[in-house]
Amino acid sequence: MKLWTGLTIAIEPWLTATTDRLMFDDDGWTLRSADGSRPTHSEHTVAITEDGPRCSPAGRAS
Repeated sequence: MKLWTGLTIAIEPWLTATTDRLMFDDDGWTLRSADGSRPTHSEHTVAITEDGPRCSPAGRAS
């Protein structure tokens, strides 16, 4: 995927200790681990600027 100035993306990794499989609930949006264990989730918004990538809430993406 090529990134360009003005593009904003969200990177949302999920970490699980017991499985690498995820399942969608019937609502088509909610994700759960396939084995019912509790995953952890974080979100980072990255804006591509003329000066390089900027990661929200603060700092510079590497």
